[in-house]
Formats: sequence, C-alpha cells, structure tokens
Amino acid sequence: MSEVSAWFREKISRRGLLWGGLAAAGGSAIAGTAAGQSVHSGHGAASAADAAPPPAHLAAHGSMITVGDVDNERNGFDPSRIVTDWETGSVSKLPDGRILRTFEIEAVDKEIEIAPGIMFPAWTYNGRVPGPALRATEGEHLRMVFRNSGSHPHSMHFHGIHAARMDGVPGAGLIDPGEEFVYEFDARPFGCHLYHCHALPLKRHIHKGMYGLFVIDPDPARHPGLADVARSRLLGTPENAEWQEFAMVMNGFDTNFDNGNEVYAVNTVAHAYMKRPIRIVRNRPVRIYLANVVEFDPINSFHLHANFFDYFEQGTTLTPTLRTVDLITQVQAQRGILEFTYKDHETGLYMFHPHQSEFTELGWTGMFDVVEAVA
Repeated sequence: MSEVSAWFREKISRRGLLWGGLAAAGGSAIAGTAAGQSVHSGHGAASAADAAPPPAHLAAHGSMITVGDVDNERNGFDPSRIVTDWETGSVSKLPDGRILRTFEIEAVDKEIEIAPGIMFPAWTYNGRVPGPALRATEGEHLRMVFRNSGSHPHSMHFHGIHAARMDGVPGAGLIDPGEEFVYEFDARPFGCHLYHCHALPLKRHIHKGMYGLFVIDPDPARHPGLADVARSRLLGTPENAEWQEFAMVMNGFDTNFDNGNEVYAVNTVAHAYMKRPIRIVRNRPVRIYLANVVEFDPINSFHLHANFFDYFEQGTTLTPTLRTVDLITQVQAQRGILEFTYKDHETGLYMFHPHQSEFTELGWTGMFDVVEAVA
C-alpha cells in the first residue's frame, strides 16, 4: 500500500465520504455537525443556513439529520407505510385440507432515493427495499413464485427449514434474467426469519437491496401450554389485534461502492422516522419484528430510550430469551422480536436508534410518538 493510500484510509472517514457524496448529489445534506462542516465547510454551512428551523425533536443528537424529503411516490414505497405492511399472499386449500399460501415475487432493477437527493441503483424484490414482509402461519404449505425481471441472476434463499433443492443457491433456485422458479416448502419453524438473494458475490446482491422479512406466526393448536401467547402473534386473531406490530429491517447503503456504507437506516430511507415519528397508542402493547441486513459492518443494534423490552431471539420461542433490556445487538442476518409497552409513560416522543453513534448520525434513528388515542 502506498503512503498516499495509507494516509487516505486513515484520515478520510466514511462520514467525510458521505459529505462528498452529498455535495455531488447537489442539494442534500445532513445538517448541523461541526465535524461534518470541518470536512466540507462550504457545503455544510450553506445547507444548514438554507434549511428551515427543525421541529424541536429534530434537535436531538445535535440536529444531525437530512435536509429535505425523499420522494416516496417516485420510490414506489413509503417507510411510514411499509413499517406496518405485511404481505400475506393468496390462500387456497390443498387436497389434504391444509392451507396453501402463495406469494408472487419479482426481481426488478430500480433506482431508489435513500436520502433526500441521494439516488441508489438498487436491485429489488417487487420494486421496494426491503422486499415485502412475507407473513404466513406455522404448518401451512408455502409456494413462492419468483420471476427474475432484473439484469443479473437472482434467487430467494429463505431462512427456515426446507429441502436442499429449494435453497436458492446455484443449481437449487438461482435463475437467470427472464426465468421463473417456484420454491415450495412447509412453513416451519415459527419465528422472525429472513429471505435474501444468494447469488454471488453475496454481499453485493444483499447490499443492493435483495432482502426482506419472512415471519411465520405460531399455530396456537401446536402450543397448548402457551396458546394465548401464540394467538397474540397470529395475524388476524382478536388477541393479535390488540398489539401494535411493526416490521423493521436495519440496512445500509454503500453509495460509492468502496465496501463501506455512507447511509444507514431502518427500512431504507435515512431519518424517515425522525421526520415522521411512528404513532403508538399508549395503552396498547408494541411488538417489533427486527432484522439486521447491514453489509460491511459486523454488527448493528437497537436501543430504546426511556423504556425496556423483552426480546425473543429469532422469534422461535414463546417466552423471552432476554427480559427487561434496553439494548440488543444483532450480527448480519440476525433477527428477533421485541415486546414492550408505554402504558406507564406520559405521552410524547421517544427515540430509538442503534448504539453505534456513527450509524445514528448517518441516518439510522427514529422516534415513537406515544399518544392517548388515534383519531
């Protein structure tokens, strides 16, 4: 390595590269930090000066927040909607009486806006990043009809139990552009799982946006000792309707393709939930299905302000694997379920974010807006 290269690697942080990327994007910026302005003082000062004063809650973490708004209509997906948007497919009956649940997924190349003015050439499932949050019930037979309308070979690899020929790897479900493959397997085990493309190079296909949540709800009849708990997780039951459930995928984006991320988020758009906090009714319990798909960084985390939660590692148990914690870490592809309540809190805005400060400042942070009731 040359001396110049060594100096560059040591001195130029990812934040510095982001500021450079923002300047190139023309009009986007993360406002406020002295650190950012010291790297590109002209760009940072101009963006901060042009911006309107942020709402009070946006001053948290030193107003380190993107300026402007992403065009959700052009993106074709809105983080405020996909956080509660479950894809349940179509349902029919098999000859043996079991449920057959069919999902249709298409791989599509698509440029998306990940922060105001920052476009990213993504590879998507159904035109969105993350892909649709698939949800089924334990014991059902699943049929995933996958069409590759993208420009590269792709697949769907499901974390779960299935035959080798359904694994979504070369020779077992990896298909070329223009082809179709049907994955079939039974939904097991229940839990909070993940699906992603398994084409090589794997890190590039995942980082480009080819991933999504794959949730299998427990069948209460199979868990008589904890049937009430199982019903509370089973979408469509009265017990489940009491819960406020959210789908969150922690992700990051390498905007200059140097194997390091410049933008971090939950559900893709930097600071989306800072600008539009997630509404929570104070007396109703909260459940988050959380997955980490950040490439290039070994771990990610979730920290809840002013509260604690129970955690179900992989979601494959009906009793917590951690109780009364306010921070969990996840390695790449790790998942879990968080459960908590604000019933003993006053209403107001409560922050959530990872406890890697750099991730927080580069887009992965949000707010819950706890209210008495929703009109």
